[in-house]
Amino acid sequence: MKPGLQFRLNQQLALTPQLQQAIRLLQLSQLELEAELRQIAESNPLLEFAEDAEPGAEDEHEGEDAYTSNTAEVAADNDPADIPEWTEGDVNSEQPIDFSASHTGSSSGSRDDDGLEPQNAAPETLQEHLQWQLNLSSLDTRQKTIATVLIDALNNDGYLTEGLDAILAALPAHLGASLEDVESVRRQLQRFDPAGVGSLDLRDCLRAQLEQFDEATPHRELALSIVDGELDLLARNDLARLARKLRVDEEDAAGAAMLIRSLDPRPGAALDTTPVEYIAPDVYARKAGSRWQVSLNPDSQPKLGLNQHYCSLIAQARGNDASWMRGQLQEARWLLKSLESRAETLIKVADAIVRRQSAFLDYGPEAMHPLVLREVAEEVGMHESTISRVTTRKYIHTPRGTFELKHFFSSGVSTEDGGSASATAIQAMLRKLVDAEDPRKPLSDQALAVELRNKGIQVARRTVAKYREALRIPSSNERQRAS
Repeated sequence: MKPGLQFRLNQQLALTPQLQQAIRLLQLSQLELEAELRQIAESNPLLEFAEDAEPGAEDEHEGEDAYTSNTAEVAADNDPADIPEWTEGDVNSEQPIDFSASHTGSSSGSRDDDGLEPQNAAPETLQEHLQWQLNLSSLDTRQKTIATVLIDALNNDGYLTEGLDAILAALPAHLGASLEDVESVRRQLQRFDPAGVGSLDLRDCLRAQLEQFDEATPHRELALSIVDGELDLLARNDLARLARKLRVDEEDAAGAAMLIRSLDPRPGAALDTTPVEYIAPDVYARKAGSRWQVSLNPDSQPKLGLNQHYCSLIAQARGNDASWMRGQLQEARWLLKSLESRAETLIKVADAIVRRQSAFLDYGPEAMHPLVLREVAEEVGMHESTISRVTTRKYIHTPRGTFELKHFFSSGVSTEDGGSASATAIQAMLRKLVDAEDPRKPLSDQALAVELRNKGIQVARRTVAKYREALRIPSSNERQRAS
């Protein structure tokens, strides 16, 4: 073949490092953003957080523009003309980015009087609490080995969910232990504090606690009889039938029931050290008159700025040092611009969502409108993937509670008048119907579907069942048994 040259034209989307960074920052949650920025600031001396700045450094730049455009008003009548323009701060500002001019947060609230960070001891776990008692007990070495394996197998509620066969298999072979040995030690473990740990099921747990009461305790023996064979009647609070079956007065049955209800069905939960996760909202929605206002949470926004000391050294630097520092300065400015863009995008999207779902904020879940990503994307002029990123793990605080922004998106179900109702609104109606039903004659899924149809909502029985399960509402048969 004769060699030749050919020219081809094609289009290709190329993401610059700056755009990649902006997209990455957009999808991060508050905690992830903080960690990411800390890591970047450690490798770039031109960046610093406000709390790391030298005292008085900010005063030198007093009067310079800061990023304070953090409020958007939303008309209750959803008039797009009422949305104010967004004002960007000066990306080259030498102040740390401050999303609220009135924010005066201080870290002093998290320190002790001596200026040191508080050093709280780690909470004692259930296993540690039981092991401490085991070490002080009179059990022999062989029994303590068995007890240690039992303690390690407990779940957070203090129950043994694996069964005694699994415990036996986990014991060292040289112990030559049998199931009877394991059961004997387990019974002794149930007498540890909290009483009832090491139980196999609820009945076993309640009995273990009752057995530790003094034999003269009123209604103790009757309570043991109820636990052994009549827990179902107790769960239904059918004291009259309970009294008839046990051939006692209804007053005695009520006393025994009260004694049982004073017990702890989850004895290990009090020592559960699973950390509680707290959610700090990214934005707030407040109503002023007839208008909803959306604003950034200043405490959730990073206060990151340029280090003035290192910036002043750039003019004095020469050669490779000067080139490197100018590169670091450019990267720092790109980062600050990305943070401003993230905040701007967040409030624009939150603004659009609140405008669309103002009825929910005014009247509750039953007024939630169907909403999909495409609708918000078209309104704010962004891609659906961007809306997805900015609504994931971003939270808004409203008078009705704190919600992930994704909470306001839901598919629609047709109504008789040709409109549509959101899945969230239908679930709220479903919950209301169940709460108002006769507990002796609970509504079946088909009956619930009929009730919704009477309200103009066209929904199939299987859809009702799906929504009911999502709300963790038991079936009609289970609700009737529990009544």
